[in-house]
Amino acid sequence: MKCPYCGNEQDRVLDSRPLDGASVIRRRRVCQSCHKRFTTYERLENVPLMVSKSDGRLETFSREKLREGISRACEKRPIPADAVERLVSEIEYELQDYLMQVPSHVIGEKVLQKLLKLDHVAYVRFASVYRQFQDADAFLQELEKLKKAGVKPDPDFHPGRGRKSLKLKKAVKVKEEAVG
Repeated sequence: MKCPYCGNEQDRVLDSRPLDGASVIRRRRVCQSCHKRFTTYERLENVPLMVSKSDGRLETFSREKLREGISRACEKRPIPADAVERLVSEIEYELQDYLMQVPSHVIGEKVLQKLLKLDHVAYVRFASVYRQFQDADAFLQELEKLKKAGVKPDPDFHPGRGRKSLKLKKAVKVKEEAVG
């Protein structure tokens, strides 16, 4: 560290203390040349994740904007708010692999992957906006892709449709088979 008095770069740390819940470290130093004391503060620099849009613009990543888009797709569906929140957290965590900048299409594809496991109606709603469907044929093509893929929503992925409801369905089926 450069001495603010004489410019010498040789110093010795006398004392280090964490501040603000250990997000800042205060160091008391003494210059080896002029022997004056000075204090430095170390902070973790938060570099916001930037989203590169398809038109070339850069925008700061917004967890709120992501949540709003997913919530809109899940409107009037039996999807609890905590499932949406968990989905947003999972996507945000996965985006940490991108150090400073992530293309917007990567975020959109991650949302689609998660919604496919969660709820097909929410998936198609989000896809219609994300992929900019222009007519009913685009909807039908997306539905055909879903049918051909044979992907079913994962009941364990969604807190509102967990193991309990699966056990109940199996019990009803077994009872129907026994009666019939």
